[in-house]
Amino acid sequence: MKLVADLHIHSKYSRATSREMNLEALFLWSRFKGINLLGTGDFTHPIWFGEIEQKLESVEEGLYKLKDKEDSPYFILSSEISCIYSKNNRVRKIHLVILAPSLNAVRKINTTLTGRGNLFSDGRPILGMDAKELAKIILDIAPDAIIIPAHIWTPWFSLFGANSGFDSVQECFDEISKEIFAVETGLSSDPQMNWRLSQLDRMSIISCSDAHSPSKLGREATVFDIDPNFISLRNAMKNPKKGEEILYTIEFYPEEGKYHYTGHRNCNIVQSQEETKKKGAICPVCGRKLTVGVMHRVEEIADKPLDFKDEKRPFFKSLVPLIEIIAESQNLGAESKKVRGDYLKIISRFKNEFNVLLDEPLENIKREDEKLAEGIKKIREGQISIAPGYDGVFGKVKIWSEADKLPKQKQDTLFSDYKD
Repeated sequence: MKLVADLHIHSKYSRATSREMNLEALFLWSRFKGINLLGTGDFTHPIWFGEIEQKLESVEEGLYKLKDKEDSPYFILSSEISCIYSKNNRVRKIHLVILAPSLNAVRKINTTLTGRGNLFSDGRPILGMDAKELAKIILDIAPDAIIIPAHIWTPWFSLFGANSGFDSVQECFDEISKEIFAVETGLSSDPQMNWRLSQLDRMSIISCSDAHSPSKLGREATVFDIDPNFISLRNAMKNPKKGEEILYTIEFYPEEGKYHYTGHRNCNIVQSQEETKKKGAICPVCGRKLTVGVMHRVEEIADKPLDFKDEKRPFFKSLVPLIEIIAESQNLGAESKKVRGDYLKIISRFKNEFNVLLDEPLENIKREDEKLAEGIKKIREGQISIAPGYDGVFGKVKIWSEADKLPKQKQDTLFSDYKD
C-alpha cells in the first residue's frame, strides 16, 4: 500500500507553533496535502498526549485514526526530544524523533522521562542527558521503537551540526549505533547530499516537514510501500524489501532551506562552501563566527564526490509548495486571502496538493489556470532560480524571472538533474 508519510511534526504545545496545530486541523490539512500517514508530534507533552488518547482510536497495529472520521489519515505516535549535554569536552545539542509502537509504550516512556525534565514546558522537551542514554531508555521500554536523528545537518541542534554535533553516528551513539537505522534530511539538505557519506550507506534517509503550522504539513515527506502497521513501517526503514520499502522522498529544494549556505544575517553576509573554504568562517563585517551552512558541513565530512549518485537508493522529487507557486503567479503574498482561496479551489478540483504538483496532467491544470500550469511545469523540470538560505533566513525561490525571456535551458542548480 502506498502511504505518503509526514512523521515529524509538532502540536500547539510546542514553542513557536500555531495554536491551530490540533488533531482536527491536522486531519483537515493532511487531506489538503495528500498525506495518509501522519505523526502525532509531541507525545511527551502530558496535555497533548491526553488529547491523543481521547480523540484517536486504534485501527491497525501501532496506527490510529481520528474517531468518527472515516477518511482520517493514519496517525503514528511521534515526538521530538532535545538532548543538551556535554561529551568529549564539547556541549552537544541533538534532536531525536521517536516513533512509538503503542499508547502503552508512550505511557511508560513519559513516566520514565518525567524525572529527567519538565515535560509540561514544551511539546519538544529539553532533557539534560546524552542522546545515547535517551535512546537506550526508549529501547529498553519499547524495543521496536524507531529512533531517528532529526534534521541531521542543522547547525545548532543535530547529529552532524557544525556548532554542537558529531562527525559520525558512532561517535554519538557508541555501542547502540546499530539501533539507529534511519536519519532525517532536514530542509537544507536532500538525499543526494547525504549519499556522500559512506557511514550512512546502511541507513534509510527520510524526509519530513517538522511543521509548526498546519499549512506547512508535507513540505517534505516520505512515500512508503508498506502494509498499514508499525512493524511494516519499521521494516521499510531497517530491512527494506519489495512491499516494505521507501519508494521516494518529497523534498524542499535544499537551497530554499534556511541553513543551506554559510552566513551572518545581521551583516548580510552569505557564502557558498567554496567561498568559505577560501575566506574562512569569520564575518568580515563584525568579526564574529559565521553560522556554518549545511553545504559546507557536508563538504567537511563527506567521503564521496559532490556529484555522487547512488542508483540503488530510493529517488527523490524536489518541489516548491503549491501556495508559493500560486502566490508568485499572482505577484501576491502567500498569506493573502486571494491566494489562500485559490489554493483551496485548486486542490478541491484536483484531489490534493501532491497530485497537483506531481501527477496531474498539465493540460488539465492549464484549463483552470494557465499561469499556474506554467509554474508547475517549470518546477517539475527544475527551471527555477533560488537565492540560497543562510543563518536562519529561508532561501528565495523565483519561478518567473528575466531569464524566461531567453531561450529556455535547465538551471545549473545543485542536484536538480537527478531523475528517477
